[in-house]
Amino acid sequence: MADSPAKKGRWQAVRHGARRVDEATPDSRDRAVDALRACAILGVVLGHWLVTALVAHDGGLYTASPLGRMPWLAPISWIFQTLAVFFLVGGHVATKSLASARARGLTYGQWLRARLGRLARPVLALLCLWAVVTAGLLLTGAPADTVHTLVKLALSPLWFLLVLAALTAATPLVARLHPLWPLAVVLHVDVLRFGLHLGPSWLGWANLPAGWLVPYTLGAAWTRGELDTRRAGRVLLFFGTTATVGLVCWAGYPAAMVGVPGAAISNLDPPTLAAVTFGLAQCGLALLLRDRLRRALRRPLPWAAVAVVNLSAMTIFLWHQTALMTTTAATLWAGRLPGLHTVPDGPAWIAARLGWLPVFALVLTVCWGAFRTYEQGGGGRRRVRGWRVRGRRSRVVRVHRGVGRGGQAGRRGRVARVGQANGAAGGEDTGAVPRVPRGHRV
Repeated sequence: MADSPAKKGRWQAVRHGARRVDEATPDSRDRAVDALRACAILGVVLGHWLVTALVAHDGGLYTASPLGRMPWLAPISWIFQTLAVFFLVGGHVATKSLASARARGLTYGQWLRARLGRLARPVLALLCLWAVVTAGLLLTGAPADTVHTLVKLALSPLWFLLVLAALTAATPLVARLHPLWPLAVVLHVDVLRFGLHLGPSWLGWANLPAGWLVPYTLGAAWTRGELDTRRAGRVLLFFGTTATVGLVCWAGYPAAMVGVPGAAISNLDPPTLAAVTFGLAQCGLALLLRDRLRRALRRPLPWAAVAVVNLSAMTIFLWHQTALMTTTAATLWAGRLPGLHTVPDGPAWIAARLGWLPVFALVLTVCWGAFRTYEQGGGGRRRVRGWRVRGRRSRVVRVHRGVGRGGQAGRRGRVARVGQANGAAGGEDTGAVPRVPRGHRV
């Protein structure tokens, strides 16, 4: 059956918009960086949706994980626990951005305020909304344990952003730090904790900055050109995989690379040596995929999709747990729905949960529409080469008015560029600005 004219028209509009984004992207932009960031964000989102269950019981909700009852699902965490890749990209782009800022005459303080400001706006929106929701739940008599469960889950992404902010602030200090130094800290902490059973109970939290500093400093090494060869990626992949297998099989570390409620040891809370070596393997694989990603993203449609995800990376990350909880709470009136309110205890739950993923995505899209302007800087709307962009400071597609004759800006001199996709998430300056051919409206 032939497609309707309306459907064909929508598809042509999408392709047309994708081509314009592609044309507006400078040749100097490394599209693999944006692709790795998008994959890392979407991996975390899907991973949380698959391994986080809110079980309805006695009028309240409590968290559970299918990994607790079905440990054979641990490979899911190997695929979707992608935080190391995000820190790799963050370290690469932060060091590159700092060098660019210094070249433009900006001070460290100016650079840091700009980056952390873009990070703080979407966080404040999340905190304000959940402050109102928490007060409303308590005033309406919701069980305190349920309120605690929901708030803890909603704010759980913030630990990651706090670490990212701290590492961003420390970028001048760690820009030339060798990754072996923080790796050695994690090794010694785990030897004291698990091997010698020495040290205070809080000792493991020293691994929180040290563990994520490993991929962050690898990103800085990438900026310095030390990881440009495929050999570097192979070494990281081989060493990280071998070390992780050894630690899981013979040193007693859990196979799941995420936290499991009730487990004696969590690989992520705080990070263990196994989580860090696993991250090394992920970083090695990411580096090996760079060339393939660059070739794939030469096509307009895939690149436009990556650009859209990067434009709202922090919004997607911050609100994905709220989307899960909103869906769960809004359907409680219908009873205990499989895969949503039931105990994750078998393959039937997994099949049902997979069916709920599109619903979570739809609710997240609503959150994205409501809160993306906080990430993009607020302001009004404008149309950019077939794409409507909201916000004064949005930097996936930015419009600049060129300088015409006599040094004055004119209509013929308007140019567009694809700029920083997401500053808080480690976006980068793009450099050259492509010209728009005459006759094309911007």
